Amino acid sequence: MSTPSAPNKTSSRRSVMRPINRFLERWIPSALTFAIVLTIIVAILAMTLTQTSPVDVVTGWGDGLAGLLAFITQMCLILLLGYMLANTRPVRKLLGWLASVPTGPGTAYVFVFVVGAIASLITWGLGLIVGTLLAREIAVKARKRGYRVHFPLLVAAGYSGFVVWHMGYSGSGPLTAATPDSFLAPALDDEIIPVSQTIFSSWNMLAALAVIVVVAVLFFLIRPKSGDPIYELPETVGSEERDEADEAVVTPADRIDASRILTLILGLALVAYLIVHFVQGGTLTLDIVNWSFLALILLLVKNPFELIHLTKKAASNVGEILLQFPLYAGILGIMSSSGLITLFSDAFVSISTPTTFGVLALLSAGIVNFFVPSGGGQFAVQGPIMIDAAHQLGVDPSIAIMAVAYGDQWTNMIQPFWALPVLAIAGLKMRDILGYTFVTLLGSGVVMAAVLLIVSL
Repeated sequence: MSTPSAPNKTSSRRSVMRPINRFLERWIPSALTFAIVLTIIVAILAMTLTQTSPVDVVTGWGDGLAGLLAFITQMCLILLLGYMLANTRPVRKLLGWLASVPTGPGTAYVFVFVVGAIASLITWGLGLIVGTLLAREIAVKARKRGYRVHFPLLVAAGYSGFVVWHMGYSGSGPLTAATPDSFLAPALDDEIIPVSQTIFSSWNMLAALAVIVVVAVLFFLIRPKSGDPIYELPETVGSEERDEADEAVVTPADRIDASRILTLILGLALVAYLIVHFVQGGTLTLDIVNWSFLALILLLVKNPFELIHLTKKAASNVGEILLQFPLYAGILGIMSSSGLITLFSDAFVSISTPTTFGVLALLSAGIVNFFVPSGGGQFAVQGPIMIDAAHQLGVDPSIAIMAVAYGDQWTNMIQPFWALPVLAIAGLKMRDILGYTFVTLLGSGVVMAAVLLIVSL
């Protein structure tokens, strides 16, 4: 689908974005290709910048491939469970109700963004899907109510909510730092950094709120004016039909699978475990985040039939990520065994001061995100480098962690990897939303850089 050309400011914005659109569509390969190319580059750097032999590089790479297996499972579960949660019956009904809240185009764009941002703060797997589903529901409701909305802008607003995901409950970097014996533990001297110093620090929560407010205002300001040509959802397209999970109940085994009792018991058992965990002084880790979402799904689904149906539907979104993570683990293995981590962190220290460290880490993480679009994968490659650099400069490692987290979520707005499932649901292309998400990139980047500069003073 292509959007019609709009006059004045809209045309100017598209003219500015056209070279970026063309570059992304022609030259940005798949994330898997990036991971392979990055592996080769890191191997060459290890052999040319350190005293590492080709045999040592291969050994470090091979030994590292299995180094993140637990983390790989945790990351895949976050995406799987978030997608499943977004497609449960109660959540889909909630989205249908929320779609009735906006009363006009201006509030519709802002509302989709805010809901998408809140969902992303809960879990990125949920936020990635919810914003797009809500955009579609609102477009259908708007048509019935008689007001016109620009569908690509609605979808861009929903996807833009993803710009705060690493500040929230499922932020892989901060949660990894809070998980004992994680791959970040050696860089942290086998200590953990509790989420109270990262995700739930007052400055990070204020930063998330500031990003949401600023970007919401920007979406209101860039909305099409009266008389501007817009692209509406075609009348032939209605609310997305949800695949039903109902199965024929014929045998006693079918009756068991169609009963809610088993999923309810398991869900309540997980809730009980989580309560005991926190009462006994347990902390928030990647595992606890996943079990909390699994508990919620078990309580919301109608029966095991629906649970199996949702799992099959969500599994297709996990495959590509599952294959990439061992490559990132191998990259980390090369960097650790060859000493590249120390070399890179020393180089970063040489251009940084304690005050500028956070902003420079944000910028570097934004660049690295183009090559390693997974937040967890990026932390595997860049996290130890930045933590080591923070130690050398005397900077609080929580700032290093959140700076990398901010950089990762920041350039997702113009990195097409995570937008692909969104565009597939919406039936759009990257060029249809990129001009709007670029505005999100600018607004959120200013806020996050300012926050990091302030907390580093």
